[in-house]
Parts: sequence; structure tokens; C-alpha cells
Amino acid sequence: MSLKFHPRVDQLEPFLAMEVMERAFAMEREGARVIHFGVGEPGVAPPPEAVDACVAALRGGETRYTDSRGLVELRRAVAAEQARRSGQAVDPDQVLVTSGTSPAMLLVFGLLAGPGDEIILGTPHYPCYPSFIRFCGGTPVLVATGPGDGWQLDPAAVRAAVTPRTRAIVVGSPANPTGAVQAAETLDALGALGPPLISDEIYHGLTYDGVQAASALGRAEHVFVLDGFSKRYAMTGFRLGYAVVPPAALRKLQVMQQNLFISANRFVQHAGVAALEHGAPMVERLRKSLDGRRLRMVEGLRELGLGVERPPQGAFYVFADARRFGSDSLRLAFDILERAQVACTPGIDFGAAGEGFLRFSYTASEADLEEGLKRLARALPELA
Repeated sequence: MSLKFHPRVDQLEPFLAMEVMERAFAMEREGARVIHFGVGEPGVAPPPEAVDACVAALRGGETRYTDSRGLVELRRAVAAEQARRSGQAVDPDQVLVTSGTSPAMLLVFGLLAGPGDEIILGTPHYPCYPSFIRFCGGTPVLVATGPGDGWQLDPAAVRAAVTPRTRAIVVGSPANPTGAVQAAETLDALGALGPPLISDEIYHGLTYDGVQAASALGRAEHVFVLDGFSKRYAMTGFRLGYAVVPPAALRKLQVMQQNLFISANRFVQHAGVAALEHGAPMVERLRKSLDGRRLRMVEGLRELGLGVERPPQGAFYVFADARRFGSDSLRLAFDILERAQVACTPGIDFGAAGEGFLRFSYTASEADLEEGLKRLARALPELA
């Protein structure tokens, strides 16, 4: 008897940033030296206090389950940090700790979306949003943004997309892949539309040119904040995230967590506590170093003929117009990888609105950034 798979699995599209990275890893195993501008991963070490706390927890026998919501000390630390960020009181009971931010997304989308339901999001968008929504049975409704105004989300366009079937509005700020930071007034306008806000704030704290990213907490009747430790604390492999949720949603999400994931790793949660207590200086050093590389990446890509209308305001990506080199961004990204041994992410990964663009992460070292630009300068003329 042949295997039969549920059709919902076909709602998941390949995560192309991972596809490029995995091909790059294969090339490295064969002896190549790849410059990584593709994956969104800071090229620095995590806060040493977080590493020490994780090791100490393992050696101290902290290897059992925790409360499905997470260690109370971590939930308290997250609540305090979120309160400082937003100016809103946050109860630790509103915090649900997860094994990375992706499970938090799956839980929240699974709570809100089902067959016939719609969730609105700006596009270009983080690739996994639509996959999660479709996997849960819902329909993603895309509202286009563009480079001319720095990829800002227009509340009037979002309002026009709201229907009786709308269950939530997703906003990422700072955004992946564009680096756009939404103004507080934009978040207020989105919150006034009525549907719950799902605010992806994983890049919060990584902004430039004096721009500050506002939190969505308190800007709508119901707000779900998605966040974690991967980006600003350079803890991608720790797989530690969380959701801050409306009190009315916590019990249902807790039951979902119990069934689907049980709890996040106990020893890793101790690393999260230490990161929140001691990691602020490391985050600021990272932000300053990224700022210089951001400007150099923008300058270098422009010199190569890639279009960048405005430098990104946040996160650590440049979303560059590459259409003079080819309209098929997936093929172009793999051609660049094979010819130049430089990994970047095809714009189509971020939706149809991103086709013809390439995303370049500027988290590599300064030396690798310069080497990668040199390699691109040799390969791109051939592709054009």
C-alpha cells in the first residue's frame, strides 16, 4: 500500500533561504568557501552570561520538563522587558515561552485561523507567515508595500482588505526582508481597525539612524507579540522564543503548547534569563557594528548595479532590486551561489511582490562582506 499524505502538507512551500543555505553547506563540505549573505543569523557570539547559564543549568541537572508556559523566572524577566519596551503593564501570566519564535507563530495562527478565515499581512513578507496560515486552514490576504516609501504599510490599504472573515492583521517591525520600521501612528491606525494585531518584534532593538521601533502592545484591544532571542542576542541555535498574549487567549494556547510541544528546553530557558539580565551591552555593540556594515552593503550593492532606493531602518538585511541581472530571483540566487560562492536569498521567497529582488544579510564579518562584494563584482557582469 502506498503512502498517502494529507493535502495540508502541500500548503507549505520550501523555505528558500534554507534551501540556499543547505546547498551552501553542501558546497562547503566539498571544499568551497562560501560567503554567507543569505541566512538571517548574527555572526557574533551570544552573551557569555547566557552560555554560562546554559552550561551551569545542564551541569546542575536542570534537564526536566518545565511548566508548559515556561520557567516563572523567565516569564517574569520577559514581562519586565516588554513593559520597559512598550510602557504597558505586562503580567508574567501573559507570557508563553516556546522553542523558538516559529512555534509561537504556529500556536497563535492555529488559535486564530481555520477554514474560511483570513489573516492580513504586508508583502514582501517573512516566508513562513503564509505557510503557517494555510497549514492551519486559513487564507493569507496580502497588502503590497514598495521601496519608494521604504516599504511602509498603508493602513488605508489594510482597511480596504478587512472583511467579516478577517481574524488578525500581521505586522513585522523591523521587518524581514525589507528592514522597514512601522511608525507608532501606523500601529495605532492598524489597531483601530478592529481585528487583533499579531506583531512580530524579533528584530526589536536593531534599528539605525535614530529610528526607534514601537511595540504594538496597548495599541489594539487584542495584541499578540511574537519575539525571541535569536536575532538581537545571536542565539539562533538555542531555539528560544515567546509570545505575549491577551489574558483571554493564554489558557487555550497553554493547552495547545501542552499537546504540541510540552515545554521549551529547561536549560535553554536559563540562558534566556541571563540574556535579558546581562545582554544589553552586547546588543548595543551588535547594533553599532551592524550599522556600519549596513551602510557598506548598501554602498557596495549600488556600485554593482543593484537597486537600493533607501537604506533599511532596522533588522539586518538589504532588499535589493536585481532585475537588471534577471527576473527569476531563484535562478539568479543559485547562479550567484555556484559562480561566486556567495549565498543570498531570492526575493520570491518573500512573496510575488519580492520577485526580481535579492535579500542580502549584512551580519557577516567586515572582511567577509568585502570579499563577498568582490566576488559579486566578478560574477554579476557575466549574469547580466
